[in-house]
Amino acid sequence: MFACGGGDLTRASRTRSRGFFGPMGWMTGRAFDEGSAVGKMAATLGPLGWWRQWRRCLSARDGSRILLLLLLLGSGQGPQQVGAGQTFEYLKREHSLSKPYQGVGTGSSSLWNLMGNAMVMTQYIRLTPDMQSKQGALWNRVPCFLRDWELQVHFKIHGQGKKNLHGDGLAIWYTKDRMQPGPVFGNMDKFVGLGVFVDTYPNEEKQQEAQKRRYSPGVQRVFPYISAMVNNGSLSYDHERDGRPTELGGCTAIVRNLHYDTFLVIRYVKRHLTIMMDIDGKHEWRDCIEVPGVRLPRGYYFGTSSITGDLSDNHDVISLKLFELTVERTPEEEKLHRDVFLPSVDNMKLPEMTAPLPPLSGLALFLIVFFSLVFSVFAIVIGIILYNKWQEQSRKRFY
Repeated sequence: MFACGGGDLTRASRTRSRGFFGPMGWMTGRAFDEGSAVGKMAATLGPLGWWRQWRRCLSARDGSRILLLLLLLGSGQGPQQVGAGQTFEYLKREHSLSKPYQGVGTGSSSLWNLMGNAMVMTQYIRLTPDMQSKQGALWNRVPCFLRDWELQVHFKIHGQGKKNLHGDGLAIWYTKDRMQPGPVFGNMDKFVGLGVFVDTYPNEEKQQEAQKRRYSPGVQRVFPYISAMVNNGSLSYDHERDGRPTELGGCTAIVRNLHYDTFLVIRYVKRHLTIMMDIDGKHEWRDCIEVPGVRLPRGYYFGTSSITGDLSDNHDVISLKLFELTVERTPEEEKLHRDVFLPSVDNMKLPEMTAPLPPLSGLALFLIVFFSLVFSVFAIVIGIILYNKWQEQSRKRFY
């Protein structure tokens, strides 16, 4: 018979469900397992007798647990704890993308826009096909004003090319400008913001081989290679050296033609940039880049892009999921972590940006031309007067 005081059934369900459901799984597991016993009791006692018996069994503690469970179920996507009582994450749907890709399009209600050769398929969004000289991009239409966030990217790179005969890779962006095609993995050069590059072709190594120069093992990088770059609009991405002069860090990532899922996560918390990857099919994150003192403004756009040249690959994005991270800050950290207006990295000198002069209005241009003409006429009149006086003085000398 079912017991109210937490007998063997309750203890067993709590132990079993904690391992399956996670930190709060024991609560949902208990409600589920006891439900079957409650069904048997209801059949024996009838509806009224069942309710009286169940109400006597419910303690205040059990009632609070069930109330909390109902609140969590009714609130949709609840918080997921990712730190030891300090960090919680919330999925932000306006910055996320997953199958069946209903938010992708060109309409005013679309959250994501395609550019170039990018195409929406049933199982993925293909940025570029395995064809030469293609480029495509996918950009979020909503600027992100989150202070701390984490972007999880599910992607796939595959093609017919053999070793070192494929390219060029893809990039994930958090930048001030969006939908700007260019040479940097399909995006504009001298961007403002953050770029994370999954580079699949070693340009620098091939140039060293072409010049018959030995490639030093101390600086050699194994491709595919993940790197990151923060730019304030003054730096150019160096294709010939695979972005080495401006990279914040990097790691090797063998991601081509794999038969399991590949993931990349970009986390920005308390001015700390961390990039991790899951490319081994083990469902666990592996560190790649960690840079403190990264200052990124709010209000920039997320996007991803790709480009092919003489070499090509299929570059597919399966999902993009952005999580808002809620982090506790001390008063001192609040002062240090104020909003910035231009990307920068502590202990890394970026060239200063010279702000371009604003274009002249029609009235200002008219006034400039008008006063220039007046000054020219005035100068001509003065010149004529002076010339006449000089001529008169010259004639008096002859008399």
